[in-house]
Amino acid sequence: MAVDSFTGKLAVVTGGGSGIGRELVRQLAAQGCSVAACDLNPDSIAVTAATAWAAAPSGVRVTSHVCDVSDEAQVLRFRDELLEQHASDHVDLVFANAGIFAGASFVKDSRQEWERTFAINWGGVYFCARAFLPLLIASGDGVLVNTSSVASFWATAGPGAPPITAYSTSNFAIKGFSEALIEDLRSNAPQVRVVVVMPGIVNTGIAENSRRALGLPEWAQLSDAELLELIPEAGRAVLVATGLLAEDFSADDLRQAIPRLKDEFRGKGPGPAPAPMIRRRMPVRAAGRVPRPAGPRSPHRTGRTRSGAPPGRGTAAPPVRPRPRARRRCGACPSPGRSRRRADRSAGSGPAHPGRSRVPRSVSA
Repeated sequence: MAVDSFTGKLAVVTGGGSGIGRELVRQLAAQGCSVAACDLNPDSIAVTAATAWAAAPSGVRVTSHVCDVSDEAQVLRFRDELLEQHASDHVDLVFANAGIFAGASFVKDSRQEWERTFAINWGGVYFCARAFLPLLIASGDGVLVNTSSVASFWATAGPGAPPITAYSTSNFAIKGFSEALIEDLRSNAPQVRVVVVMPGIVNTGIAENSRRALGLPEWAQLSDAELLELIPEAGRAVLVATGLLAEDFSADDLRQAIPRLKDEFRGKGPGPAPAPMIRRRMPVRAAGRVPRPAGPRSPHRTGRTRSGAPPGRGTAAPPVRPRPRARRRCGACPSPGRSRRRADRSAGSGPAHPGRSRVPRSVSA
C-alpha cells in the first residue's frame, strides 16, 4: 500500500488499545493523520489516544471509542461518533485490526468460545467493511486494511501446540474475503484499495486480552488442574525444550512460564519452512491496482532486462529452461519414432510401422 502522505487524512483503527493497533495509532498520529481508535477495553484505548495525541503535530485529533466489533450496532455507533467528533463526512483509511486468539478445539472446547472468537475476528472485519466502505468511497482515495494472520495459510501453531481451529478459520475467512473484495472493488469502486496483512509471531498482549474478551480468569487465577488441562502435555514439552520449564516443573512454574513466552518469541517470525510457503502460495496483494497491460515478454522469461542488457547483480536471473524430452525409439525400428512417423505420412513410402495398422486417408468407391 503506497500512500504519499498521511497529513490531513482521517484513519479508523479497531483494536487500538494495545499491540499492533496501539502502534498504528501512534505512528499515524505522528505523521499528521487524525485517528479514531476503538477497543473493547475503555482504559487501554483511552491511554492509547492520550499518548498518541500528546506526541502528534498540531492540527491532529485522536479520539478514543469503546466498541465491540462483533456487534454491528456498536460498529455503526462508533462510525457515527467519529464522524461527529472529527466533523467529517468521509474517512481515508480503515484498519480492521481487532482480534483475539481463542476457540482452540472444535471438538473439546465450548461452542460459545469458538463462536465468540469467530465473531470478533471475522465479524469485526465484515461489519467494518459494511459500515465504512461508503465513507472510503466518498474520500475518493480510500484504503481498507484487513488484518489476518499467517494462520490463514496453515491451521496449526506448530508441533505439540494446542489446536487453533477458530482462530485459523476466522483468518482464512479474512484473507479470502479481502482477495475477493479486491476484484469486486476493482470493478465497482476503483477509488478504494484493499490490503490484507498477515503478520507472524508478534510480541503483543493478545493472550491476556483474549481471555479478558471471553470473560475468562487470568492465568494467575487458574487452579493447578485447570492450568494443566489448558496446556496439554505436548505443549508443556515444548516449554521444557525451550528452557522455560525444568524437567521436574510444578504447576506454579508453569504458571510463571506462560507470560515469559512473549519474550521468548520476541522478534521471531515464521520459521524457515513456513516463510517460503507463504511466498509460494500467495504473492503480496496490494489491492485495487489496474492489471498490467499486455506488452513485451517479461525479462524473467527472456533472461534479459528491459533495457536489453544481460542480467547482472540486482536483476532477474535467466530462467532455467526445461531439458528437451528424449525421443523414444521403437523397438522394431533403428530410427527414432518421430522419423518413422514422418516416413509413414508419405503415401507409399516404406513399410507400415510395426504394430500400427495403417488406414488410407481416403478410399475411393
